[in-house]
Amino acid sequence: MALITTYRRTDLEESMDDFSMDNESLVTALDDIARINQLLGGNSVTLNGIKKLTKNFSKNQTITIMDFGCGGGDMLRTLAKFGKKNNLKYNLIGIDANEATIRHAEKCSSGFNNITYLAEDIFTYDFSKHQIDIALITLTLHHFKDEEILRIMRVIFNVVQKGIIVNDLHRSKLAYRLFQMIIFIFKLKKMTAEDGLISILRGFKREDLEKYSRELQLKNYSIKWKWAFRYQWIIEK
Repeated sequence: MALITTYRRTDLEESMDDFSMDNESLVTALDDIARINQLLGGNSVTLNGIKKLTKNFSKNQTITIMDFGCGGGDMLRTLAKFGKKNNLKYNLIGIDANEATIRHAEKCSSGFNNITYLAEDIFTYDFSKHQIDIALITLTLHHFKDEEILRIMRVIFNVVQKGIIVNDLHRSKLAYRLFQMIIFIFKLKKMTAEDGLISILRGFKREDLEKYSRELQLKNYSIKWKWAFRYQWIIEK
């Protein structure tokens, strides 16, 4: 069994880090990620955060939620179903730098009239076109280096009205070994398997998120460990 270390975040890169990727492997990986999230209940980490941030909102109010690094849009579809079931008015927007990813998300979301997508770079996009109440960052931050994470968080913090919900991976040896089992059980394709293992090694420990919070000078935030080896980092304005 190969020796692994989780002391520091790895610098290994994932195939999905290539924003120009456009092939069948990308679509398969996006669908596999959505399937595993649903089976392990990972999306509930984000959903619970939304419940917390919107508890004082009126049921008649339309809440605009933007998912940064939305991937195939699975989180937004989960939200749309939740909103419909609970008579909540959601305006849902997904943004991702990969045009092929956005095309797939649009295809998968064709039956949802309150979800729209943007194939845009968040550092150049004009967010003044939107009044964003809540930002979601689900399984996205780990793709970036520390200095890039701080830059991304500053951009997003400045464009949201209420707060940010980060749902990302806990970097741990046990999570790594469990994902190796998932690869075997679900017969994951090579790209999904390799990227998934690297993702865990690029994930976070609590002290990483505390360090980012200090460097960002955040005043009102919480960091909680959740099942499926996730951290929920909620930032309120």
